Amino acid sequence: MATKAATNSSKQDLRAWLAECEAAGDLQHVSGADREEEIGGILDVYQRKMGRPTLLFDNVPGYQPGFRVCANVLTSAKRIIRTLGLPPESSEIDLVRYWRDTFRNAKMIAPREVNTGTLMENEFYGDDIDLLKIPTPRWHEGDGGYYIGTGCMVIMKDPDSGWINYGAYRVQVHDKKVATLMTSKGKHGDLIKKRYLDAGKPVPIAVVVGMHPALFMVAGLEVPYGKNEYDAAGGLIGEPVDVIYGPKTGLPIPAHAEIAFEGFIHPGDVIDEGPLGEWTGYYAGGKQKEPVIRVESFFHRNDPILLGAIPAVPPNDDTFYRGTYRCGVVWHQIEAAGIPGVTGVWAHEAGGSRLWLTISIKQMYGGHSKQAGLIASQCHAGAYANRVVIVVDDDVNPAEMNEVVWALCTRMDPKEDITILNNCWSTHLDPMSYPPGNNSFNSRVVIDACIPWLRKATFPPVVRSSKPLDERIFAKFKDVLPKN
Repeated sequence: MATKAATNSSKQDLRAWLAECEAAGDLQHVSGADREEEIGGILDVYQRKMGRPTLLFDNVPGYQPGFRVCANVLTSAKRIIRTLGLPPESSEIDLVRYWRDTFRNAKMIAPREVNTGTLMENEFYGDDIDLLKIPTPRWHEGDGGYYIGTGCMVIMKDPDSGWINYGAYRVQVHDKKVATLMTSKGKHGDLIKKRYLDAGKPVPIAVVVGMHPALFMVAGLEVPYGKNEYDAAGGLIGEPVDVIYGPKTGLPIPAHAEIAFEGFIHPGDVIDEGPLGEWTGYYAGGKQKEPVIRVESFFHRNDPILLGAIPAVPPNDDTFYRGTYRCGVVWHQIEAAGIPGVTGVWAHEAGGSRLWLTISIKQMYGGHSKQAGLIASQCHAGAYANRVVIVVDDDVNPAEMNEVVWALCTRMDPKEDITILNNCWSTHLDPMSYPPGNNSFNSRVVIDACIPWLRKATFPPVVRSSKPLDERIFAKFKDVLPKN
């Protein structure tokens, strides 16, 4: 890669994104909230309902003025749509279609090495490193510590192939130069880390905890094994991500980031980590021994902003932006399995983007709806920690819960249309997983809430205006009708 001066890209700068939120009336400033209880408490109130503004906390007691915390970031479809540069009138299902099409026709743009960037306005090494100067909140009252890495990029390099991977894994700060990393088993970061440790070698690692939300989004998405998330992020924003190579690890770090640090995980070096309130809404993981990151360099912009994407009782950042992406991937994988007629997929935010999936289809043959539900429950993007899959007809919007419940109540026969599957793929973060001590499995239900195929011709008609009438009404009375 050629080395150049960093651009001043609004597509890679968190502050430019916040300015867009401000202009849209979608940013709430909060001054004087403490990091021990109040930041997390305010955030908890905001996250109870989707669509509330992004929060920007300043003047945190005990911390340097200007050192800020940003949270409630990707908790509305409008903000995700704005972040991706989609037309502002796009609907939730339009957003899902975008992810589906992006997954199918992924455009990769490699990162661009630059000499320096705004991240390097403040550099610290050795005894000058102090992660505790960042006002990292205790996000929930019951948390076992302070999680600097929630809305983060954890960057590693495969020791054999040189593949660069970055993911959103939880990072707890313990002391000035000490943090811990928790990665779920089987995730890409966990596999890379294990290769180093099994060979008795330290793991080079860089952690970014303030960045443009588009870069963070990619950290939480299921980019295929062996693919570089930076390439995917470049394709997402339509330009190369400017990166600086860390002086201690040689890992690429976004030049326009707010806060980052790098260091090493050494074999056998573990301390207590957790608990953290997780995406299912429970403290299911508890406190465990996790690997220590010994920090060797620390960088931040002037007046840095810590980005938070806080797992909690859904809805929250994690459940919403990942949910829309996961719907697109599930949609693609159902069709890739040969199932026609899919018209929409929605992962209800209350299900943490995984636990509840609704699939809408245009029925074409007997057994079509059951087939679509079973595939959705077991395809790779839908299988992990799923609990409920509901299949509805194409006249039902899967993102409108009232319509889904109506279909359940009027088109589903409990005796005929419920299928229960046992011993499916789960996680210890699922409070209903089993068996004790392993927590690898769960059971799930697939519900066919479509009009029965054998009664399609005789099923009672729906009491709803026809499409031609709708079109005439909206054309004539568009000034008085609701906009959404």
